[in-house]
Amino acid sequence: MSSFVVHRDGHPATAAELAPLAFAGYAHFTAMQVRGGRVRGLDLHLERLRSASMELFGRALPDDQVRARLRSALLAGPADLSLTATVYSPAGEFTATDLEPSLLVRTGPPASGPRGPLSLAAVEHERVLPAVKHVGEVAKTYFLRQAVARGFDDAAFLDRRGRLSEGSIWNLAFWDGTAVVWPEAEMLGGTTMAIVRRQLDRLGVPQRVQEIRLTDLPELAGAVVMNSWTPGVPVQRIASSSLPEAPSFVRMLHEAYEGEPLSAP
Repeated sequence: MSSFVVHRDGHPATAAELAPLAFAGYAHFTAMQVRGGRVRGLDLHLERLRSASMELFGRALPDDQVRARLRSALLAGPADLSLTATVYSPAGEFTATDLEPSLLVRTGPPASGPRGPLSLAAVEHERVLPAVKHVGEVAKTYFLRQAVARGFDDAAFLDRRGRLSEGSIWNLAFWDGTAVVWPEAEMLGGTTMAIVRRQLDRLGVPQRVQEIRLTDLPELAGAVVMNSWTPGVPVQRIASSSLPEAPSFVRMLHEAYEGEPLSAP
């Protein structure tokens, strides 16, 4: 019967293989939603794994090998699921030993994210290697928990210059009434964000990148967070600034995302 799996390098992972990873923090990953055995933005996920592997390990697994290992995990599960692909070095932590990276693929139930609207606490935090989706980031969960304790749903990050960058596990996007506004700051460029941006270009929707500080929020007409779960969850407040409902903005982002073709690994 079809089930969810954990595969290492294309084969079911054993407990002995997984045990050393319990405290491993030198790795990177990508997460995706699979529908009907297919995924949106496959090229973006492959490029993310490739570039992050070059940054962390100085080498990368060939795309065709990665796709074969993704297919192996998908064939064992239902047509709709969540998938996380993590690249790590078998040499382990605290070493500069150069080995061929391994790929851990884990599948689980499909997800669609919260309905919102969300309220976000503003926290000063800058991720190490912000362009890499790496593991072991205790700060993201720490600031999420701190935000919830203060009555918020999650956290948004401010850099040392006071610019909004991203959320704990989210990209931020804003609406000024006519154009989509993306924050200018060091951050992780999400695959869903990249899908939405290229589909908005196809639709002819104006977009721009600019620095956004808390003092700029009252001038904006809406905000969302997005990640691999969803292209848009409305945000009603960041810190003490309320943001107006923007259902047409949220709907536009979802329509743009759904315009991205699904493809099989």
